[in-house]
Amino acid sequence: MVVDKKKPVKKKVAKKKVPRLASAQQRMEIHETECALRYKSIEERLAAGNVKFDKLEKLVWGIYPFILLLFVVEKFGGVG
Repeated sequence: MVVDKKKPVKKKVAKKKVPRLASAQQRMEIHETECALRYKSIEERLAAGNVKFDKLEKLVWGIYPFILLLFVVEKFGGVG
């Protein structure tokens, strides 16, 4: 009895075609443009986060007088 050993068929994976650039200078210019866009996006997100932190800071400062008021009420005119 002869066993036919076939090699498994490999699927061909399509390779992404990357356009060749003429020079290193062009690659650097493209890289700089992409990085500028990334940094702009990062700065916008940081600015949005800064606004949120400012709001939280105001809320925390607003709590302090309330806490002091509770101590005064408890000391001089509190219940009990």
